[in-house]
Amino acid sequence: MSKSTQAHTENGLALYRRLLSYVWPYKFVFIIAVIAMMFLAATSTGFAALMKPLVDGGFVNRDLEVIKLLPLMILGLFILRALSSLTADYSVGWIGRRVIYTLRKAMFMHMVQLPSTFYDTNPSSVVSAKLIFDVEQIARATTVSLFVLIKDGFTVILMLLWMAYLNWKLTLIVLLITPVVVFCIRLMTSRLRRASKNIQTAVGNISRISLEAAEGHRVVKAYNAQEVEVENFTRANQSNLKQNMRRIATSAIGVAIIQLLAGVGIAVAIYLLLQPGEASAGSFASYITAMMWVLNPAKRLAKVNESIQTGLAAADSAFHLLDTAAEPDNGTETLEQVRGRIEYKNVEFNYQGHENKVLHDMSFAIEPGQTMALVGVSGSGKSTIANLLLRYYPLSSGVITLDGVDTQHLKLADLRHYIALVTQNTILFDDTIKHNITYGAGGDIDEARLQNAVKAARVSEFIDNLPQGLDSRIGEKGLLFSGGQRQRIAIARALYKNAPILVLDEATSSLDTESERYVQEAMESLMQGRTTLVIAHRLSTIENADQIVVLDKGRIVEQGTHKSLIAGNGVYANLHSIQFQTNAVS
Repeated sequence: MSKSTQAHTENGLALYRRLLSYVWPYKFVFIIAVIAMMFLAATSTGFAALMKPLVDGGFVNRDLEVIKLLPLMILGLFILRALSSLTADYSVGWIGRRVIYTLRKAMFMHMVQLPSTFYDTNPSSVVSAKLIFDVEQIARATTVSLFVLIKDGFTVILMLLWMAYLNWKLTLIVLLITPVVVFCIRLMTSRLRRASKNIQTAVGNISRISLEAAEGHRVVKAYNAQEVEVENFTRANQSNLKQNMRRIATSAIGVAIIQLLAGVGIAVAIYLLLQPGEASAGSFASYITAMMWVLNPAKRLAKVNESIQTGLAAADSAFHLLDTAAEPDNGTETLEQVRGRIEYKNVEFNYQGHENKVLHDMSFAIEPGQTMALVGVSGSGKSTIANLLLRYYPLSSGVITLDGVDTQHLKLADLRHYIALVTQNTILFDDTIKHNITYGAGGDIDEARLQNAVKAARVSEFIDNLPQGLDSRIGEKGLLFSGGQRQRIAIARALYKNAPILVLDEATSSLDTESERYVQEAMESLMQGRTTLVIAHRLSTIENADQIVVLDKGRIVEQGTHKSLIAGNGVYANLHSIQFQTNAVS
């Protein structure tokens, strides 16, 4: 065995042992299933064994005792077989669905703990495919395939023992084909694993392309890009077809070769058994029945390798997700009461795998209750500053403090508990408006607080026209509502959280002029006594901010109040002039 093959085998064995750890909690049901399968295998051998007295005693010698007893024995075997089959099949299904449930839950629980860097490089559609497609394949490898190995393995062993009892010399000759069968299975294993891994990739691509086309259907239509999307999907679909056909061909050829070898064995057995004085009619019938009965289990055992290799490829994919390090949370400190003073001290940042820094020597402080606005052209680092406050990404260097405590020393959940966030990309969930507003708050819904948030965010102005009011469903990504309505629901969610720190990432960017005015009034009321970090696109919305920080290419180029920055006639004054002229023209 080559070193690469040995490593491949050991990796497969390690994966399978890890998979079986998900079956272990149900070991008692597993034992019941195994016992049932042993009885099932025994009944198969029993039928072959009964052929000897049936032919010799029933048809040749016409023994009345045998004729009376055999039908009852056959009926008994059928009853035992039916009960064994029922027990085994139900047990396998029971364990299989629980393995799927447990593994999916573990993957999802870990998925929501993964860092932002994971989602930066792994499309959500691919992650979704792992939860849906991969887990089903894994379940087959840990339950159905495992029980095929046990049930059919027992059947083959018992049949071979019975055949050896009838004619051990002939059975030894028949077994000479075993090394050839083992070689075929080993050859199939590597090919099936490789094809199965390629199938995982192809399914992920199909999921990604179809999801993007569905979510971006308006853009697809606007740019008449239907053919482009169809071509992309066709390539992914063809790749999936090609890999599946490769797997099917490998499995089919392997099974066909094994069947051919079995046919050779049967032909040899028949020839030798028909030699004068070699076997009675009953022994001949029993031996041939046993050999024929071995064929289907042997075929399934050869084919089960396909399911196992598919499951192992899926397991490799799923365990890669489970083994990805969760979002780091090494903080141990908590704050009993938050005043809201935030300070950035010499903060620098660059994304993982990128040498160019996004932020350079960033230093500023926001006093409790103050509103600080970040302005600058796209790509200047505004959203990155907010992301670092929430610890979505680790700092490259420097310190961010909350009330004098390094945020890295705070428990992650504790830190985020004190921050309410509204982003420019409104994220809503396919649930009711009420549950979207109270999302993540925990405990019973505070109706008074809910109504205040609804009123302040001007959500009441459009829900009053809905038959179910706050209990109306949002729909997927809130597409049943306008952009401004979705943004107001997101703002109401921040209002309901009632956190001492607000992060508003261009929170009014999707609102029309009238809605913006209403929400801005609500925001100004909400900001009283709260520390607020505003990432502004429309400079008219932050003229009353206590501080305005102007960014350019990740550096602070200006800082002051609206009045002082306009008087300074620098970058901010230029941006303000451009926006004022644009608004005047529009």
